[in-house]
Amino acid sequence: MKKSALFLVFCFVSISCAQIASPKINAKETHFDFGTITEGSIVKHNYEIENVGDSELKISQVRASCGCTAAQPAKNELKPGEKTEIQVEFDSANRLGQQDKYVFVMSNDPVSPELKLSFTTIVVDRNTALPKDTKFPKLKLSMMQHDFGKVEEGKIVKATISFKNTGNDVLTISDVKTSCGCTAALLSSKTLKPGETGSVKIELDTTGRDGELTRTVTLYSNDPKEPNQTITLFVNILKRKS
Repeated sequence: MKKSALFLVFCFVSISCAQIASPKINAKETHFDFGTITEGSIVKHNYEIENVGDSELKISQVRASCGCTAAQPAKNELKPGEKTEIQVEFDSANRLGQQDKYVFVMSNDPVSPELKLSFTTIVVDRNTALPKDTKFPKLKLSMMQHDFGKVEEGKIVKATISFKNTGNDVLTISDVKTSCGCTAALLSSKTLKPGETGSVKIELDTTGRDGELTRTVTLYSNDPKEPNQTITLFVNILKRKS
């Protein structure tokens, strides 16, 4: 009799817990300020999303408040405790002045099915000089080009290019993109205080390629004057010796 009663209690507790279990969406930050940027710049920022609930979180839709903003999650389904990033990209072409934009994340969180992310920026004409007292970061690359020279096919060539924040505000590098899968880039740091230096380590795999090759690595930052800076890579791939 006691065993039967205990079994019924166990079943009741299990069913109750199963009913209570639910996903819960959480953002490390819900607002970001790009600062002052010049018209025509494209800036990016990654928002970290976490499932702090106890069942699977499913992101069904991510939509922006205007066509000038694009947003895409790295993953749509998160197990309890799992994280992902939602990259937001803002194109300031044909826009001036204060910009306040929103991104809405729809999920199966029963309490907060819609998570609102936001960002602000001030867009200035590219031909207009910023006021002298304006604080802004400035990304300065040590070089804009690198030539690996002649390389035998199949080799992986490497280069490390340094950069510095020569501005008077914190520099944030939101993304690094390479022009093809044969090239990889790794930042030493995504955030630099004024005067600090960092580096980007670049690897180019020449496997299955031949002849003269040109590839690029682009850094996206909150530098208002030059938010998108590109490093051009050159290599002359020779046939592998038999």
